[in-house]
Amino acid sequence: MGNAGYSAISNDSRVRILHLLQERPARTVSELSEATELHANTIREHLQRLIDGGYIVAATEHRTTRGRPRVLYTATGHDAASSPVAQRKAREAAIRGDLFRRLWPAATALPEEAVHQLDALVDDLEGAGFSPVVDEQALTVDLSPCPQAAAGARDVRCTVHLGLMDGVLTSACGPLRAQNIRPSERPTDCVVQLAVVP
Repeated sequence: MGNAGYSAISNDSRVRILHLLQERPARTVSELSEATELHANTIREHLQRLIDGGYIVAATEHRTTRGRPRVLYTATGHDAASSPVAQRKAREAAIRGDLFRRLWPAATALPEEAVHQLDALVDDLEGAGFSPVVDEQALTVDLSPCPQAAAGARDVRCTVHLGLMDGVLTSACGPLRAQNIRPSERPTDCVVQLAVVP
């Protein structure tokens, strides 16, 4: 998988847009344009990149009055919003993971759905340039090095990144959710804590 979609967090404007959509879903182009002070056409370009990557979904507003319905944008994972692109990526990652496990079997205490979620998450993170190391017992994912560590506004980036990871897990349909991100011993590394949600 390429990292074209995940370049979402390599661009400050897309980080701001994702952050806004994670804070409050169902926003319009004009709302995002006003909040970011970017031209509406620029917003549309960023939104299309995020849709293509499977990180947001667009839905047409249901109207009971006259007028053209608005297009509303929501980050995946929010209120079970899921993207067909993200679902396809999750299915493909699960197939690759199953093939790998047939060749190199390993014991796991996690249910199959959770294992497939980890397949999708690792696939997504590797496509973004991370080298994730999963600890299934502790339910953690070490991310090192973080290609975003040197970028500005790390708190916002980490919040957005946590939301993206949770969206991947949600799209893969299973019990795992991304709970939090905390710094590791080195400033370029961080640890993602996962949790099982019934």
